[in-house]
Amino acid sequence: MLYPPARLYQMPAKSSSDNGQGLPPQDMSDPLVNVRGLVKHFPVEDSDDIWRAVDGVSFEILRGETLGLVGESGCGKSTIGRCLLRLIEPTHGDIEFEGRDVTAMKKQELRQLRREMQIIFQDPHASLNPRMKVGDIIAEPLVIHKIGNLTQQRERVAWLLSKVGLDADFMKRYSHEFSGGQLQRIGVARALALNPKLIVADEPVSALDVSVQAQVVNLLQDLQKEFGLTYLFISHGLAVVEHISTRVAVMYLGRIVEIADAKELYVRPLHPYTQALLSAIPVPDPKGKRERIILKGDVPTARNPPSGCRFRTRCPIAIDECARIDPKLREISPGHSVACIRVEGYAAAPSAEPRI
Repeated sequence: MLYPPARLYQMPAKSSSDNGQGLPPQDMSDPLVNVRGLVKHFPVEDSDDIWRAVDGVSFEILRGETLGLVGESGCGKSTIGRCLLRLIEPTHGDIEFEGRDVTAMKKQELRQLRREMQIIFQDPHASLNPRMKVGDIIAEPLVIHKIGNLTQQRERVAWLLSKVGLDADFMKRYSHEFSGGQLQRIGVARALALNPKLIVADEPVSALDVSVQAQVVNLLQDLQKEFGLTYLFISHGLAVVEHISTRVAVMYLGRIVEIADAKELYVRPLHPYTQALLSAIPVPDPKGKRERIILKGDVPTARNPPSGCRFRTRCPIAIDECARIDPKLREISPGHSVACIRVEGYAAAPSAEPRI
């Protein structure tokens, strides 16, 4: 007998206004996660310098949505995801989950919170213990949190494997016996084991073939609809982010430079860095061409970022004021915020922090 969530967890009763899965309708205006002024600095070995991996980031993740977080390698995307779960400790800033202060939680409180917040790692080979059978890997969260007896846990694992498109007999095998796509599905099953509300998907498809990427992304979307999940989807694959995200935040050198609804951002990018990123997306037409924006200048590091706007050393529209003014995120149009003094309407925007 397969093991649905209701046998381990009390699920909400189905109502006439639910989403067809026995789950209450999602309030997309209700923030599940609220981050304000998040900072994570790492010390530089044999130096007094610091590495400003994340340097003053603020955003919200609304209940039931997928917030895409994009940017080039090293901009701080994964660091943000790990700070949300306190897998690494933030240097400064506030992180709230359903109104609870995550940064102030003690060990026992944090242990309980981790039942509601899970992560899918980028490399499925490195994130699964090669000495454990798949069934034990997926059941480990249930064992740690003392949920169910051995028989119930095994039934739960079989049910989770079926949900991610794998055979229940796979629980008897080891991770080296599977392909990369199958391993990532196992990682998804493990993340689902405790019925979390938030899943941080840290580049979950970047190590997979293109055809397998589409399968895993579609799986994540199906699971989100069925279980009412909320995702922080971290990626540098802009086409994938466009497909799965409700809203998209663009990062550059430890800062969020633009955030908007996915459709709005891809149709009307305002920040010059966002425009350059989108110009690099291949056009699925051998005869079609996209005007490519080639960024010039030196690539700065988070150890010694430029003064003023951090993008100014590579920006094609930078002016002298960009070296003096450190632009903050401001709302240019409803739901669309940008950090650039050259964007029309930026100076007239209110100085208060936007609700993003």
